[in-house]
Amino acid sequence: MIVLVWVSLAAWVWLTLAQGFFWRTDQRLPAPVETGRWPEVVVLVPARDEAEVLPVSLPSLLAQRYPGRARVVLVDDHSSDGTGELARRLATGGGLPLTVTTPPPLPPGWTGKLWALRHGVEQAGRPEYLLLTDADIAHRPDSLAALVAAAEGHRLDLVSQMARLRVETGWERLIVPAFVYFFAQLYPFRWSNRPGSRTAAAAGGCSLVRRTALERAGGIAAIRGAVIDDVNLARAVKRTGGRTWLGLAEQVDSVRPYPELGQLWRMVSRSAYAQLRHSPLLLLGTVLGLALVYLVPPVATVAGAVTGTWWVAAAGGAAWALMAGTFTPMLRYYGQPAAAALLLPFTALLYLLMTVDSAVQHWRGRGAAWKGRTYGKVLEPDDGPASD
Repeated sequence: MIVLVWVSLAAWVWLTLAQGFFWRTDQRLPAPVETGRWPEVVVLVPARDEAEVLPVSLPSLLAQRYPGRARVVLVDDHSSDGTGELARRLATGGGLPLTVTTPPPLPPGWTGKLWALRHGVEQAGRPEYLLLTDADIAHRPDSLAALVAAAEGHRLDLVSQMARLRVETGWERLIVPAFVYFFAQLYPFRWSNRPGSRTAAAAGGCSLVRRTALERAGGIAAIRGAVIDDVNLARAVKRTGGRTWLGLAEQVDSVRPYPELGQLWRMVSRSAYAQLRHSPLLLLGTVLGLALVYLVPPVATVAGAVTGTWWVAAAGGAAWALMAGTFTPMLRYYGQPAAAALLLPFTALLYLLMTVDSAVQHWRGRGAAWKGRTYGKVLEPDDGPASD
C-alpha cells in the first residue's frame, strides 16, 4: 500500500498538469468569424428503430435557421418500428426538405451505422458540408449555422461537438458526467484540436465534415468496420491533412433516456473492449491502471486513518482531492453538485467492471451488440491512449 499510494498520487499530479488539461471544460465552439458564405449542407441521420426519440430530435433538425441551402436525409436502416413512416409524417409540418431512404442489405465488414451513412453520402449529392448526426440528438435552431460559421471562419475540415447527455435519473447523474470525463482524459480536447498533433477525436452524435476532406480521407469506406466510428473518422481526416476540432456542446443535446443501470452498462460495454483493440494485455493494463488511479486513493485514505498511518491517509487524501477537483468542472457543466465528485472512485469501479464485461462478451462471440446486430472483429483505433 505504501508504494501504491505514492504512485497513485504521482499519477494524479501528472494527469492534472500534463494530460492536456483534459479536465477543463472550456473547449466550446469557436466564435464565428463573419465570412458572408453559407455553403450548401446536407444533414445525414442514420436511424434504426428510433421511433421513440425521433419526435423530439427530427423536428429540431427540420426547424434549423440556416441562411444557405440545407436539407435532411434520414437513412432508415431497416427499422422494425415504423421509423421511416414516422419521419415522413413529422416532415409535413414544414421546415428543411426531408428525404427518407433505405440502404441495401448490410454487407460483411461494415457496421450498420456506417453502411447507412455511406448510403446517405451517396444520396446527398455534392454539398460542401455534411452534418453527421445521430437520431437521438436534438439541435437548437441556430446549431447548424453555428457549426458552419465555425468551420468557415476557422478553416476547419471537421467540427464536432459532444452532445450534452441526459442526467435526469440517479444512474444518469452518476455515470454520464464520468463518461465524458473519461473520454476527455483519453483524448484531451486541446491536443485533438491542435494541428499536427497525433491525438484526434470526434463525437459521433454531431460532426460537421467538409465533403472534400471526407473524400480525401477515403470516404466512409475507410472506417467501414469501426464501432468507435467518431474517433476513427477524426483520425482519417487529420491523417490526410485536415484540421479537426472537438468540444463540449451548448446547442446540441441527447434525448435518449438511460434510466436504468443496465442500459448505461450496455452503452459503455459494447465498445470498451474494441477501444482496447481486443487485446488481453491492454485489458489487464487498463484494469490495473483504473484500480491504481481511482481505487487506491480512497482505500489508502480510509486504511491510513483506521490504522493511524496518517501520512498514508494524507497521500491517499491528496490523490483523492486531485481526482475530485479535476472532476468538478464536468459536474458543473452538467449542473450537478460538486460533492458528487467524491463518488468518482465508485463510478470508476463500475467502468472497470463494464470493461471486463465487454471483453467477456467478445470472448463469448457476442462482440459489440447493438440494435439487434452483433459485430465480431472490427476496425478500431490503431494506437493507444492519447499522448502528445
